[in-house]
Amino acid sequence: MSAPGQVSGALKSVDYEVFGRVQGVCFRMYTEQEAKKLGVVGWVKNTSQGTVTGQVQGPEERVNEMKSWLSKVGSPSSRIDKTNFSNEKEISKLDFSDFNTRY
Repeated sequence: MSAPGQVSGALKSVDYEVFGRVQGVCFRMYTEQEAKKLGVVGWVKNTSQGTVTGQVQGPEERVNEMKSWLSKVGSPSSRIDKTNFSNEKEISKLDFSDFNTRY
């Protein structure tokens, strides 16, 4: 896995919120594992509304792979009803050095 900053092409940032049965099903742990596997950075956390929210940053291709995972895959016990993406934009540098779970 290459270190952050050693990427070619455009860097993207996107915020997300996942709806469905996504709390109490290890969704955050699996999200963090998938992000680290793909080499994207950002964060994930549960909301008081029963959703999971966060931000992903990295090379556009990897961010798109993570968006697909957040929309269709999730953790084995989860049920994703919908995923909203917002504030998608090109960035000049990453705001985070890794991907972690916030509380």
